[in-house]
Amino acid sequence: MSDNIRIDKWLWAARFFKTRSLATEAVSLGRVLQNQQRIKPAHMVKLDDLLEIHQGEQVWQVRVTRLSDVRGSASVAQTMYLETVESQEKRALAAAKRRLYSEPSAHLSGRPTKRDRRQLDRTRQNEP
Repeated sequence: MSDNIRIDKWLWAARFFKTRSLATEAVSLGRVLQNQQRIKPAHMVKLDDLLEIHQGEQVWQVRVTRLSDVRGSASVAQTMYLETVESQEKRALAAAKRRLYSEPSAHLSGRPTKRDRRQLDRTRQNEP
């Protein structure tokens, strides 16, 4: 283990992404910020860096506590970072909101299928 590791390797080892290529893509698209700065996938992460990781609707703010480029178990991965209290509160609030209300179009992607279109037409015909 060295004193600095590529950010994409660390994100993969800390189990934020299933593959290194997904981690690389997220960093390239600006979904991972290091100390409020956009970075490249080959950028080095160091101890005590603050990372902001956007995964869909979830946003994680974590402080790096351990460096490793080897993917281990989930319990080991959780020791590699410390989530900020602010981040925990925001994620808990977002989870509570999702339980109470889900956006009707959240599960849709792209245009409706023929079957979806027919169901929409049926519901519109039944409206007063």
